[in-house]
Amino acid sequence: MHEQNERAGGWLSPSAATFAGRVVILIALVGVAALLLQLTGLFLLLFAAIVLAVVFDAMSRLITRITRLPRGWSLTLGILLLLGAFAGVFVLFGTQLAQEFETIREQFPKALAAIEAQLNTWGLGERLRTVISSGTSDISSIMSRAGGYVVSVGSGLADFALVLVGAIFLATQPAVYRRGFLYLIPKRAEPTAEKALDDSTAALRGWMVGQLMSMAVVAALTWFGLLLLGVPAAGGLGLIAGLLDIIPFVGPIIAAVPAVILAFTVSPATALWTMALFLLVQQVQGNVLQPLIQKHAVDVPPAVLLFAVVGAGTLFGFLGVLLAAPITVVTYVLIQRVYVQTILGKPIRIAVEADGDNGA
Repeated sequence: MHEQNERAGGWLSPSAATFAGRVVILIALVGVAALLLQLTGLFLLLFAAIVLAVVFDAMSRLITRITRLPRGWSLTLGILLLLGAFAGVFVLFGTQLAQEFETIREQFPKALAAIEAQLNTWGLGERLRTVISSGTSDISSIMSRAGGYVVSVGSGLADFALVLVGAIFLATQPAVYRRGFLYLIPKRAEPTAEKALDDSTAALRGWMVGQLMSMAVVAALTWFGLLLLGVPAAGGLGLIAGLLDIIPFVGPIIAAVPAVILAFTVSPATALWTMALFLLVQQVQGNVLQPLIQKHAVDVPPAVLLFAVVGAGTLFGFLGVLLAAPITVVTYVLIQRVYVQTILGKPIRIAVEADGDNGA
């Protein structure tokens, strides 16, 4: 009689209680997933800080190897040298680059008009001219409103300051954060986690060093080639090409568009030679510089990298595109070490191991 009263009073049966518990767990998981999605921007900034911290660490190792200074002094000197190099570039070339970017903004409408006139000379159909005109007018509008994006630049500077300070903290005491991460890993998985961290750090270090070299070479070759062709604002366009080289596949295409359009202000032949120049530079980058990066980082298949860039841009916007390559490098290394080797038991070969940074 007492059991009937309890059941009538609202006590759940075991099956109903199990179902309710699963519903609660599902709701909690959905809530956690929604929270993680809201914090995506923060996670990307954290990863950017880790990448920059790896750069600082690489510089401190190099300075220690050369000068035999303690790590603390080497790290401080490395950070000051890096910041001083950026400041020196802006002081020495800032005015000239600002003038060249202003030239780009001013010449863009003229270049678009020259392209439209050339299309008329070639006798292209009205429909094609309308499509190109509408698309180029959008580009011209964007360029003419370039000054209106200063507000967003302020937000970007704040994010950069956050990343810089975070990178300094991470590089100052990397063992503390490494130990804290390993505390969260089950004891039996610690050896694998340690190897994965070593592999990821070495891969990031090699990728960043190689990428900086690639960016510098691409910028120099593009600037020199455009200067020989007589294209306006060669220095600014070379800088754009070097900076966008950090975005695989997509970056060089984006960099080539304003250069080719501005080359039309000189002549259609110059525009064609400019296209040839960018193709030549990309051949050098793809056949000489990229293998060098992969040798010291990790040999990520090109198709994987391409879809990673597109996917990161779709999910996370411009910051995701900028960080797509290092995120792909780290993810690729973790999948090899944790899943392929540890779980599947298959042999792997990570590119950074070939240099002796880690044991297989």
